[in-house]
Amino acid sequence: MRERDFNQLVERLKDKLFRIAFQVVRDDELAYDIVQEVFIKVWDKRVELQAIENLDAYCYRMTRNLSIDKTRLKHYKTGDLSGAYKMEHSDPSPQKQTEINQTMELVKNWIEDLPETQKAVIMLRDFEGLTYKEIADTMEMPLNQVKVYLFRARQVLRQNMENTKSYGL
Repeated sequence: MRERDFNQLVERLKDKLFRIAFQVVRDDELAYDIVQEVFIKVWDKRVELQAIENLDAYCYRMTRNLSIDKTRLKHYKTGDLSGAYKMEHSDPSPQKQTEINQTMELVKNWIEDLPETQKAVIMLRDFEGLTYKEIADTMEMPLNQVKVYLFRARQVLRQNMENTKSYGL
């Protein structure tokens, strides 16, 4: 891997890797450190990377595993994901904005209540835009299991939304 290729990789992946790390450690500075450590490891292994079929998934997996390791070592508690759920809207009315904020807060709470694996899969798929294959590679699980976890997570969210619509906010 040449320096130019590495720089392109960094530019392409740095934000996604940060969000993956932040999802696990819930700390901005630690997430930045993890991403930097991942890129250092990638640079150090640049000669061996020719054998890796999907470099993006390799980096996602390395980030997730390193984040989990840091969490275990430092005994970090999971915190709130408020930064991951921000939505930009063009001039909604105050009433509409309040409704949107309440709905997003509910969705955030429902996602937080999901089992860890389902939460990770739905975040990687729906918030990060990873493919099923990339999620399977990142989480080191069979592709069908990724689909099952995503289906179950979405099913819970859908049921919660239907209950909310039936009974009101």
